Formats: sequence, C-alpha cells, structure tokens
Amino acid sequence: MATIITKPKVEIDASLLAELKALVKEESQVIVHCLFDSIGQAGCLIRIWPTTYLYDRGSSHRSELVHYDNISLYPVWTEIPDNAIVSFSLIFTGLPKSCTVFDLEEVIPQSGGFSVSGIKRNDSDVYYVRV
Repeated sequence: MATIITKPKVEIDASLLAELKALVKEESQVIVHCLFDSIGQAGCLIRIWPTTYLYDRGSSHRSELVHYDNISLYPVWTEIPDNAIVSFSLIFTGLPKSCTVFDLEEVIPQSGGFSVSGIKRNDSDVYYVRV
C-alpha cells in the first residue's frame, strides 16, 4: 500500500527572505526598431557599432547593445538599395525603472553615427525611430 506524504510547512526567517530579495535583479531589455531612408542617396552603406548605447537622461545609466537584426556589425557594411526604406532592430539591456527619457547614441571615432535624442519611455520598452 502506498504511503501518502504531505508537504511539510517550511518557515524561512524574514530577515533571510529580505536579504535574498535584495539580491534578485530583474532582467529586462529595450527593443529599438529603426527605419533608415536611402531615398535620394545612391550606393548607401550602413552598419552598427558595438559602442551603441541608450543613455538615461535622468541618471548616469548606460544600456548596452546586446543584439542586432537586419544590419551588420562594424567593420562589415550592409548595402542599402537605392531609394529604399529599410528597417533593422537593436536590442539593449534594460533601462532603470526611474528612466522617463533616453537617447540612442552610436559612439564612434568618426562622423555619421546614429543618434536619436529625447525618446520618451513607454510601458512596453519597444520603440520605433527614424535614423
């Protein structure tokens, strides 16, 4: 005959629970969908540098680029058809909960880096910008 085992009640010290809760870091990400317009431009090439960040305007926080889609990473170039509008996506580490406005900046040692200022934070952390 099978024996039924009931789940014992486990009590954990409240101070230990508080300490563990402080160690938990909530993971989040920010997705930025970008539109690039090559209308009126022939032979256009684009790429993204790994030194592309989101800067919280209310703190010194900087979100790192962790993934990119439909665009090449420096030093490789992505060729854009003449007179086309193309889209690519960038995924960054999360912004602080206190962030309300942030900037997207491609920090590169030459001119022409992508830059979008004053992006207003939303609840989904998914954004659409024109670069």
